[in-house]
Amino acid sequence: MGYADLEKTEKGFLVNLDDWNEDVAKEIAAAEDLHDLSDKHWDLIKFLRDEYVNNNGNQPNERNMVKAMADIWGEKPSTKDLYTLFPMQPSKQATKIAGLPETKRKGGY
Repeated sequence: MGYADLEKTEKGFLVNLDDWNEDVAKEIAAAEDLHDLSDKHWDLIKFLRDEYVNNNGNQPNERNMVKAMADIWGEKPSTKDLYTLFPMQPSKQATKIAGLPETKRKGGY
């Protein structure tokens, strides 16, 4: 079953966390005009899913994403680097591609 067939909110976020898989993520990304997900895209997507699923529904802000990616990538990215990966706001766009509920947070910090 593809993204088009899955239950979504009016903004396109998946309703059921268990509907997500990497193929669905690629379809959501394509709908967001992100057609080639790099390893860095996947690192952030997987980090967000892990935080949500294994840390009581935690949805990190962009400052915490930068810190986590520094640990994973071995170099500290800037917030701008995250926006290069997810131009429509990392805390929202990456969350959407990760199949997580929309965050209600306003800003990155």
